[in-house]
Amino acid sequence: MPTDCFPQQNNDEDVSLFDAEEDAEQRLSKKTKIKHPVASFFHLFFRVGAILVYLLCERIGDGLIGGTVAIILLLSCDFWTVKNITGRLLVALRWWNQVDEDGQSRWIFESRKGSGKAQGSHSEARIFWLGLIVCPLVWVVFAFSTLFQFNIKWLPVVLMGLVLQGANLYGYVRCKVGGRTDLKNMATNYFGRQFLKQTLSKEEES
Repeated sequence: MPTDCFPQQNNDEDVSLFDAEEDAEQRLSKKTKIKHPVASFFHLFFRVGAILVYLLCERIGDGLIGGTVAIILLLSCDFWTVKNITGRLLVALRWWNQVDEDGQSRWIFESRKGSGKAQGSHSEARIFWLGLIVCPLVWVVFAFSTLFQFNIKWLPVVLMGLVLQGANLYGYVRCKVGGRTDLKNMATNYFGRQFLKQTLSKEEES
């Protein structure tokens, strides 16, 4: 009478099944793991800090000079950090301005591709793009509020925040979609495709 009640083949299938589950868990952890926590923190720290200082100084009303200096320092640190560090580490993108030998200024946009390259996780990419897009929109709201409330003394600071953070947003969008891509043509093609889809769907319904 055999002592082994279960065939060896079933044991092999069980082991392979457990291995597949472990591989799936490892892939999921790689996608959600924060590989660069310091870079992720400072990607949001300077730009969110500048917004908070502006809100506090505007409510107090007497800290124009000190608040302006603090906001400019935070915006400058944010611009340099996002442009030179967090873009490379979190999303493997970079952009810069280069002056040729003939004196002409040329903008360069690069995107690092390939599975063999070290890139950030999906969570880091979400942090990067969320901070990159939301904060300039907040400065747009501040710009309109200063104009509507005739609070002109804060307008130069707001415009500086909008320009510095908007420049990083524009540069990384160009890196993402391709340095040679015309953003106006891309937007036109997108809305054209959306219009075509709506037209075709209406014709099918009718």
